[in-house]
Amino acid sequence: MRKDFLKCGMIGWCLEVVWTGIYSGLHHDRQLTATTSLLMFPIYGMAAWIGPISRHMKRQSVLVRGLTYTAGIYLTEFCTGSFLKKYGICPWDYSHCKYNMKGLVRLDYAPAWFLTGLLYEGVLNSGNKPKT
Repeated sequence: MRKDFLKCGMIGWCLEVVWTGIYSGLHHDRQLTATTSLLMFPIYGMAAWIGPISRHMKRQSVLVRGLTYTAGIYLTEFCTGSFLKKYGICPWDYSHCKYNMKGLVRLDYAPAWFLTGLLYEGVLNSGNKPKT
């Protein structure tokens, strides 16, 4: 589980850098400036829970699995954001966005979280294939 935590933390950081860099480019930042926070590593690392859950859900459709991961990611984002906000150190603030909940989650990010959950599932289960 420790390896999966580290793997998920690194994947999350990389995805966030790519995501924020693309966002910068779309807003006319030709340097494609990307940002993240050290606080995000353990938050992304918690995606390691997708591995065991996905093995229990292997007979479910991609839609059910993806929606389950999306809900889990939203719950994690909301809870960790609420905790960090109490201490004034939450690295994100979506309160200016149209589809936000208490500035902590963006409902319009559901497709991105859906795909991210499935990406994590694939990465976490890639070493668990039976040998032939």
